[in-house]
Amino acid sequence: MRLLFLAVLRPHTGNAVTAERLRDHLEAAGHMCVLRDAFDFESPSDIANLITAENLEAALALHLYRGGRLLQGHGIPFGVIFGGTDLNEDANHKEKNEVMGRVLEEARFAVAFTEAMKDTAQVQWPHAKGKIFVQSQGIATIPNANFNWNTFLQQSEIDQNPDNLYVFLIICGLRPVKDPLYLVDAFSEWHQEEPSVYMVIVGPEVDPVFTREVKDRVRRAAGVRLVREMCQEDLHAVVKSCFALVNSSVSEGMSAAILEAMDLEVPVLARNIPGNSAVVEHGVTGLLFSNPQEFIQLAKRLLSDPALEKEIVTNGREYVRTHHSWQVERDTYQRLIRKLEASLED
Repeated sequence: MRLLFLAVLRPHTGNAVTAERLRDHLEAAGHMCVLRDAFDFESPSDIANLITAENLEAALALHLYRGGRLLQGHGIPFGVIFGGTDLNEDANHKEKNEVMGRVLEEARFAVAFTEAMKDTAQVQWPHAKGKIFVQSQGIATIPNANFNWNTFLQQSEIDQNPDNLYVFLIICGLRPVKDPLYLVDAFSEWHQEEPSVYMVIVGPEVDPVFTREVKDRVRRAAGVRLVREMCQEDLHAVVKSCFALVNSSVSEGMSAAILEAMDLEVPVLARNIPGNSAVVEHGVTGLLFSNPQEFIQLAKRLLSDPALEKEIVTNGREYVRTHHSWQVERDTYQRLIRKLEASLED
């Protein structure tokens, strides 16, 4: 089949990485997949022109509002995947909620990353019961074996002996929903007491106004560094070398960075929000914090308790291997796309 796949494709963001992985799954089943950025299209009529020009037979959208609304009314079968902000934020806006409800009426299937996301969607749009499937993110990590950690530290202006250094890493696009500044003041205070701890924030500049605020705050914060986005292989190498991965988001669908850290055997400290608590079991596969003070307490505990670190890392890796299989994800999407093929034959 010739498929259109719409997603938000800002480079080096979780959505873009997920979209590229899913495209690989579909192409492996022999489909021709045209992956396009939803932000390149103003209205469904732009999509209609693309469907005609590319002779597209079916479609898939990642993010119910940004992508899904563009697929309505073209007479081709489509499926949708919930992103996170569509359910956690857009659903609270009356107009967007109604648009997404109509998208779900027309969609042949919808995919949620967690049971909790599925439950939320079914409460919002009861008519969608029966067409929402749960498929967690499939994880495969590929750290660059030639990556030089010492060079990375020098470029990040961290002049600390790597043998006595604890880097807490935040990976996120710079936008308010990711809240990378949430821990900055508390962490900076801790760094002044304990110079061997650093926080490094890595990610693309998504929101220009917010990015200026982040740069300004980080410039004045001791022990906190901001690093531009990097390719997936290098990023995985950084994760593997850091002491812990941190997620301080206000809202998440399912954080691939958390799952990748678990796969790479790095402990996770995550803000206690529904998207994070769905994958991090406190004290078992990671640590959950509800405020900056609690984060510092847990980070100190992790530093001083190697047995806890070892247990979390072992459990985290086992959890990812069991529940976030790349192969299971591939099988699910290939099966769901067959629903679109079947509706073309009807």
